[in-house]
Amino acid sequence: MKLATLKNGTRDGRLVVVSRDLTRCTDASFLAPTLQAALDDWARIAPHLAALSESLEHGSVPAERFHEHDAHSPLPRAYQWADGSAYVNHVELVRKARGAEMPSSFWEDPLMYQGGSDAFLAPRDPIRMADEAWGIDMEGEVAVIVDDVPMGATKEQARDAIRLVMLVNDVSLRGLIPAELGKGFGFFQSKPSSAFSPVAVTPDELGEAWDGGKVSLPLCVDYNGKPFGRADAGIDMTFDFPTLIAHAAKTRPLCAGAIIGSGTVSNKLDGGPGKPVDEGGVGYSCIAEIRMIETIAHGKPRTPFLRFGDTVRIEMKDSGGHSIFGAIEQRVEDYQEP
Repeated sequence: MKLATLKNGTRDGRLVVVSRDLTRCTDASFLAPTLQAALDDWARIAPHLAALSESLEHGSVPAERFHEHDAHSPLPRAYQWADGSAYVNHVELVRKARGAEMPSSFWEDPLMYQGGSDAFLAPRDPIRMADEAWGIDMEGEVAVIVDDVPMGATKEQARDAIRLVMLVNDVSLRGLIPAELGKGFGFFQSKPSSAFSPVAVTPDELGEAWDGGKVSLPLCVDYNGKPFGRADAGIDMTFDFPTLIAHAAKTRPLCAGAIIGSGTVSNKLDGGPGKPVDEGGVGYSCIAEIRMIETIAHGKPRTPFLRFGDTVRIEMKDSGGHSIFGAIEQRVEDYQEP
């Protein structure tokens, strides 16, 4: 089934079930007012949501047109947002870009940071920043929402706890990252609000593309209306989602509704760092990677980070070319204090 949260003037929105073709939705707030409420009581609520989903497909329940512009991120705020870095090719490239060596342990032990989860952006909301010099970048990712996960969970327990899958634009401010990490205390100002896809789906909706730990489909990232990234999320994923979830739960439990991100989807090419889409490669899911490739090839980067007026679109399609999660589509705008 596919679930979404419609904006309704409240912080947490209204839960709806969305048709598989993303054209219609039906109210689910009589079962659970919000997605978080459904996750808190998933064992009881999920079967009713699934039945409602089937009724929607058969046209036997009231329906309204589903407009992605009316959707908030599936969880407009969450108790936990922990983003991993499962694609070590990406880690290697961005560390090179800032002159940092990559320890060999990064291939064996995943990186993870705890992001701000109190105010996610809606998938069609603008990315508002006060200064282009901050180095505004998109990061196209996949994420899962979990049920309760006990501390010290095994990978099998972690896999069984995955309830929903969605896409992410993990906005990064590359110009602020080096100095912030140089303090030795992690990201904060350099990681503003992220946006998630209009729809979150249960893993069964992914069919054979889901193997219990990763999604084997290309992540489509467009930059100012042109193809920028088509990296396959199932390729070069060093750490799958059960591994990331178990890593996050090593010393603490995770509560229902916690979001775990994959990190920027990134593919190698013939053992190398990959090529742009217009050169026959699968491109990149963030600007930092292509800037590193340009630096290697030309001695300096040529592609600027996002500027005011630029647009980003992140989407994933099934084997038939149909959108699975809807699209994150955002415009970068100059932030003006109220």
